Amino acid sequence: MSIEVRPLTTPDEVNAGFRVFLRAMIGLPLRDLDATEVTEPGRYLGALDGDEIVGSADSYTSWLVVPGGARVPHAAVTHVGVLPTHRRRGIVSELIARQLRDVAAGGEFVASLCASEAVIYERFGYGVATSAHSARVSVKRATLRAEVPPGGSVRLVDRSVTSELLDGIYAQAAWTGAIRRPDGWWRLQQVLREADPVTHYVVVHSTDGTDDGYVIYRPENIGGWFTSPEKTVTVTDFVALTDSARAGLWRHLFSLDLVDVVAFDSLALDDALPLAVVDRRSVTLGSPHDETWLRLVDVEAALRARSFGDEDAVVLGVRDALLPTNDGNYEIGPKLVSRTSAAPDLTVDVATLAAAYLGGTRWRRLAAAGRVAVHSPEAVRRIDALFAVDSQPFAGTVF
Repeated sequence: MSIEVRPLTTPDEVNAGFRVFLRAMIGLPLRDLDATEVTEPGRYLGALDGDEIVGSADSYTSWLVVPGGARVPHAAVTHVGVLPTHRRRGIVSELIARQLRDVAAGGEFVASLCASEAVIYERFGYGVATSAHSARVSVKRATLRAEVPPGGSVRLVDRSVTSELLDGIYAQAAWTGAIRRPDGWWRLQQVLREADPVTHYVVVHSTDGTDDGYVIYRPENIGGWFTSPEKTVTVTDFVALTDSARAGLWRHLFSLDLVDVVAFDSLALDDALPLAVVDRRSVTLGSPHDETWLRLVDVEAALRARSFGDEDAVVLGVRDALLPTNDGNYEIGPKLVSRTSAAPDLTVDVATLAAAYLGGTRWRRLAAAGRVAVHSPEAVRRIDALFAVDSQPFAGTVF
């Protein structure tokens, strides 16, 4: 029987699609969730084998901060899964192809996702655009340097925390790679916290009366907490809009009584934390891992939206098998992006361009790996300078 791909429209269909996603992922503890509370109407696609939903792909309306600070229209892709009985039939390919066409028709320049497996999405034009790593801080050794800003004030909001409070802070995010966290995302985080028997502690930072950061953390191994030789709290969400907020939240975490280790789930690769302590070895960094997989849905609009360095222009040829309207040559300079009939200096597929778009992957590394067809060797240096950024892109949001 052929597979039909279409939007899921009724609550029953949305919940059935979400159950397919949960079954495909195996390890997610959300069995009793009403999926209509955490999805956005009209964006959830289902793959149907007759009357049975056997695959799904969802997305949220969002924005993405790109180099230069612009927020571009963005689809946050999530809830992608296929039942084990229907794998290897091209269902994911049909879902993603339909989703990309819908996203393009809706005027969103880019899409991104967090991949459950690292070998699925490049063939659909996605590239790893941001990476992150974990960190473990030995509290007894982690003395902040005297030069670190003192920070402002903190308040405990464990019992009074609301999504509106936290979103009011996060919505001001301006670092490259940040995405808008939609209402469904906030509702899902609330459901996960409420379902967890372990308490989540929430602390808000303010500078001169203005909220500018927050941290959410939880204790590990509560059954053996008082006898454990290494009492650990894990930071699950850390948002700081300013250096002052970041420092103030560090001071709170590293002054907690009864805590030996503060573990951060995810930090930017160039996070300042290792440089802020006197004893560099008090901070142990985990291995870098892929964070955001990015897809340029409208290449020309996405390129026009970001800023570029002061360097001579290059002509970049782009090839896109799924969205052929992106195929073409683009002249990219510090003040101008335009399609051109000129011969390309470099040629890439759209996934490779996505990897370099936010500045997290250098063009010379991509060229060294054979992922760039180089027609003019000097152009590699120029495009590296054009795409260079001051800090590593980072999302800090799993969806």
